[in-house]
Amino acid sequence: MPTEPLSRARIVAAAIDLIEREGADAVSMRRIAAELGVGAMSLYNHVPNKDALLSGVAEAVLSEIEFTDDPDADWTDRVRAQARAFRQIAHGYPRCTMLVVSRQLQSNAGLLPVERALATLRSAGFDGVDAVRVLRMFIAFIVGSLLREVGVTPAFAPARHPMVSPEEVDPALFPEVSALAPLLGGCDHEADFEFGVELLIQAIAALPQRKEGTR
Repeated sequence: MPTEPLSRARIVAAAIDLIEREGADAVSMRRIAAELGVGAMSLYNHVPNKDALLSGVAEAVLSEIEFTDDPDADWTDRVRAQARAFRQIAHGYPRCTMLVVSRQLQSNAGLLPVERALATLRSAGFDGVDAVRVLRMFIAFIVGSLLREVGVTPAFAPARHPMVSPEEVDPALFPEVSALAPLLGGCDHEADFEFGVELLIQAIAALPQRKEGTR
């Protein structure tokens, strides 16, 4: 079988595979070259440096978000769909998703989710300032939820190990923690995510509508 020619797409795909296996810290131009069975210098014909490679990984992951946006749907349904689409990508690429949220991307793939979210909010009647603020708040919630869900941060995320062992908590000092230890020790990520999305949507819907330039 002839060897597939080296290309940017092959290099990025190899980096994605390595990140999902070992994490972003494992990525180096030399390591990717070894994964592909080529000389390290040959990579530079397609990717100028490691930073560009990591941006390429983030862009490739973002480009797989499946937006089924219906411009005629209510804005709340559109926001729900956009949030769920990003969460779905995190399931497929948990470690790469963390790379996505840590990089500033100016490419079409990086700007498309932002454009869709802002267009949804603007069509709902929010002015520019509120639209940007709502977007940032939603990003903070989604990123925080995904960090917990994919196991990057252990806070309130007892996926493998219970956060609280009831027998180790003094109920006299911490009566609520003790009483709710079974709930703190379990986590339905999807239910928690949907609860948070609905909570934010209701809060956003309660914002007063303002015309441009009125603050």
